[in-house]
Amino acid sequence: MKLDQLQKEFIQAQVVLKRLQSEGFEAYFVGGSVRDALLGRPIHDIDIATSAYPEEVKHVFKKTFDLGIEHGTVLVLSGKQQYEVTTFRTESKYTDYRRPDKVKFVSDLTEDLKRRDFTVNAFAMTVDGEIIDVFDALSDLENKILRAVGKAEERFNEDALRIMRGMRFAADLDFDIEDETFEAMKSHAKLLPKISIERIFVELEKLMLSPNWRKGLRTLNQSEAFRYLPGFEELDLNDFSEDYQFKSSEQAWALLYLKFHTFDLKAWKVSNDFNKKTKLIVKAYYEKAWTLENIYSYGLEIAQLADDLKFGQGLELDLSIPQNIYDLLQIHSKSEILVKGADLIKEGHPPGPSLGQLLNKIELNIVNNKLKNQKEEILAYVKTISC
Repeated sequence: MKLDQLQKEFIQAQVVLKRLQSEGFEAYFVGGSVRDALLGRPIHDIDIATSAYPEEVKHVFKKTFDLGIEHGTVLVLSGKQQYEVTTFRTESKYTDYRRPDKVKFVSDLTEDLKRRDFTVNAFAMTVDGEIIDVFDALSDLENKILRAVGKAEERFNEDALRIMRGMRFAADLDFDIEDETFEAMKSHAKLLPKISIERIFVELEKLMLSPNWRKGLRTLNQSEAFRYLPGFEELDLNDFSEDYQFKSSEQAWALLYLKFHTFDLKAWKVSNDFNKKTKLIVKAYYEKAWTLENIYSYGLEIAQLADDLKFGQGLELDLSIPQNIYDLLQIHSKSEILVKGADLIKEGHPPGPSLGQLLNKIELNIVNNKLKNQKEEILAYVKTISC
């Protein structure tokens, strides 16, 4: 099979393959970008596999970066684009269930493709668009089946994170997981605690942001892999009637918290900003009505994400209200107030706690449009309450 027309991302990357080939090496497009091209989906990262060893790749190209050279990967800079170029390789056992103890560089593309996770991610493509399908993945693609490459148990024993990746792909592609593959995912789910929680979070995040995230959660539920995830141990992940697309990862996690009230995001080692934003969405969700004060306090984005969750759960509300109220605000942060503490001190107000209280009162009046954010008017207002 040959693609009738290559997407512009592949056309831009052809120069890398052609350069390697001109030096006598094999080179192919591989992985998810080829799958997405066959499905007519947007193309993101372009990965390239080659018979050239890492040092040979670095010799061929002027601008490179050692991204994971011990595993055969060199980042090649070409124009404004960058590409991961990886040497054909086989892998030894994975004693940590995540990374191979060592890799062996080989000259055979097929041997390289055998180490990949799922058949639909094991395509290769020539520089001119000819598809190389070693595992009958075109059939799986047509039937919307996610199947492990080779023996499923070996794939998940090698890298337990593939269990979460499989659920994420099922959600993202709307594919069904082949029976043997799913059974292997279930039997190896107990290995998930050996994987760093940060890596699991990334896959779960991608699952929740996928179009069919509910399908992904049902798969997580059916596999019982959720029992090995912090805060998920006793949940029923079938309990979702919402039919909408999350706008952000924080919004997705806010819904999980609203549903189950059991999550300690610190156990997932998320950033303080992520934790704070998620909790703000949850708090905003419980606001009964929007006012100038609470829109100012939460900010427009948080208010809209909270309302979007309510709307997705079937609650009737006007989604334009947060924006309309936001537009009525004179200021959107304290820094925009035209009178500072130093100005008030110059006017004779003593520094100290009372100064902070006065600034808060000024801010509140401006937010509620009881006072114009103009220096002269603010100073006149201060004089009236200081008399």
